[in-house]
Parts: sequence; structure tokens; C-alpha cells
Amino acid sequence: MTYDVLVVGAGPVGTTYARYMAEKGFKVGIIEKKSRVGVPLQCAGLLGKQIKEVNILPQELIINPFYGAYLHSPSDHVLKVAKDKPEAYVVDRVGYDQFLAEKSVDAGSELFLKHQVKDINTKNGQIYTKNGTERFTAKIIVGADGYNSVIAKKISNRQPLDNLQAAQFLVDFTQDIFDPNYVHLQAYASTSPGFIWMIPLTNHQARVGIFGNYDYHDLNKILKSYLNSNPELNGFNVLKKYQGKIPVYNSKKRLIKDNILLLGDAASQVKPTTGGGLIMGFKCAQIASDITEKALENDDIKLIQEYESICRKNFKSELKTQLLVQKIFKSLTDDDLDYMFMKLKEDGAEELISEYGEMDDQSPLVKEMFKKGILFKVVPKILLRGISALLK
Repeated sequence: MTYDVLVVGAGPVGTTYARYMAEKGFKVGIIEKKSRVGVPLQCAGLLGKQIKEVNILPQELIINPFYGAYLHSPSDHVLKVAKDKPEAYVVDRVGYDQFLAEKSVDAGSELFLKHQVKDINTKNGQIYTKNGTERFTAKIIVGADGYNSVIAKKISNRQPLDNLQAAQFLVDFTQDIFDPNYVHLQAYASTSPGFIWMIPLTNHQARVGIFGNYDYHDLNKILKSYLNSNPELNGFNVLKKYQGKIPVYNSKKRLIKDNILLLGDAASQVKPTTGGGLIMGFKCAQIASDITEKALENDDIKLIQEYESICRKNFKSELKTQLLVQKIFKSLTDDDLDYMFMKLKEDGAEELISEYGEMDDQSPLVKEMFKKGILFKVVPKILLRGISALLK
């Protein structure tokens, strides 16, 4: 079977790219190793407000809009961040993944489930699957097959795949304890660069999760300890448990080789501070679609080389800022975090964060805190030099 474009991986970023290409009139195939798209759930399902600008989001798949967050230090000094309009949405991620796959098929893409890639020939654009006699051929191959990408290993074999483990519980509490429009984020030095989140689905039910440099067993123990040791959370039942992995952003990762390009988690297109990747992934899917359209129309596959440089240019500044923020938090002890939260509250940072804070573009807030001198009071001097150089 021959296609203009073959997408490996039927996750939301891959199927969005496939939809764009099918809508442009190209013959598109999607190869997916799972028997069902989106299953099992491997994500917290919290999407920043930009989601409505970069992709379709049906209202019926939104579980809750969020107007802000409560940020907790180790000793529970709390910063409240509030917005007048929704800042984020928690969505039915399984349903959303399936919706995007269906939209891609409706646009003309062909979806092949239960097809696991065995090998790929980058010279002639051929893909061989383990469980079928089919041999797929395409002018352009897109690796959108997640954190453990077969395609990424093929084109970036000198770069190790670096991932963080994530765990999440669906928890039902015996009483109403949540304002369903606010997320809770808990910081500990021991979990850095990750953190614990509580994402309310109702007044008494939430997704409680964590990511970090631990294995799944240890993350489960941390979550159980957190739930059991928090007096405000007494009385709960864990209904379901989930696990997944989050790729670590790698600025040196190759995104292009021959007629192959990478998208989404396979390209480590994730935020260093939170591990979220859908907004950036959807933006990159649009960039990739425009570039591959030009390459196919001009019958010049080498034109896809522009994809890597455009992605780096568009996201370089924001990602550098987030890497620096991540570095700051990794350097802090629990006492440092408590002190930082207290000083931020004293210096009016809640209002500043509420005004300038944004889930997916964090550099405006960092720059504003730098201008007002707040960072000088809470960040170690050695790291301030790096921030100064970055924000000049």
C-alpha cells in the first residue's frame, strides 16, 4: 500500500497532523499498534486555554473548566492564582483521542489498528509491521508514536530516550472537599522536577497524580502517603490507577532524517516544567503539515528539513525559560520552597501570577517577576545570573 504520508501512532498529535494532510487532498495512512485509540488513559487530561485556538475541542468532552489553582509548599503555605475566565480544561482524554482519530478518518485518512512497526527503511520509505503481511510505502513518514518511539530510535539512535515515570489515581472522597474550578499543585523537593496534582472532576472526585524520577511502585507509595497524611483528605477510595511516561525535553534531539520527521512525545515536544505536550504538539502538527505540503507539491522531500529549524525558532525562547525554572526548583530544599512561597505571598506574587501566569507560555511571568525584583528575593544568586542573561 502506497501513500503520500504515513503517520506512525494514532495519538492526538499524530491524528491531528494526519487530518490536516488529508484535508489538503493527500493520501494518508495511520499505523497504530493498539487495538483501541486512547486506551488506556495515560494523561492527567489538563489542557491550557490555548487548546481552543490550536485544535477542535467539543464541549461535551470538557469535564471541568478551571479558573485558577492553589499552589502548596511542603509545609502548606498556599498561593492562590485566580482568573476571570477559564485558564484550563480537564477533558475526557480517551474520548478526545478517539474524537480526533475519527475526525482524521472522516477527512480521508486510513487508520490501521493492531499494526506494530517492526522495521523501517528510511531510503525507500517502507514500513514493515509485525502482525501483518502488509508493507506500507510513503513519500514521507511521520513518527508520532509516543515516548518510546520506534521511529525516533531509528533516526536519533545516538540520543538516548530519557523519560520520567508518572502515576495517577482516580479518587472518590467521602465528602465534598473541592471547589471544582481550581486545581491543586503540591511541591516537594523530593519529587522535583515533578510535583503532585489534584484535578477535581466533581466536588468529591479528583485525578490525583505525580511524575518524577521514581519508578511506578515508588510513585504509588508517595501518592498513598500524601493522601493518608493530609487531614483534609480523610475518607477516600481509590477507584482506578493509571501509569505512563513523560519524555524529557531534549533540545539536541534530531527531528528529521531523510524522509522522516518526528512529532509530539516522539520528538520530546513537551514543557520541561509540567511535562504537558499537547498544545506544543498541535502547533508543531500545523507547522509539519505546512512544510510537508510544500515538499510534496514541489516533489522535493528535502524541503521537510525546514520543519526542525522552524520548530526550534518558534519555541526556543519559551523552552529555555522553562528549563531555567525547572533548574531553579531542582536546586531547592523543602525549607527553600517554604521560604519562597512565604516571600512570594508577602510580595504580592499571587496578583502577579494571576495577571501574567499562563500554563503554556510561562516566560512573560518570569520576566515580569524579574522586572519587579521579586526573583532577587527568592532565587539563589547563582541562578539569578542565568536568569539575567536569559531575559536581557
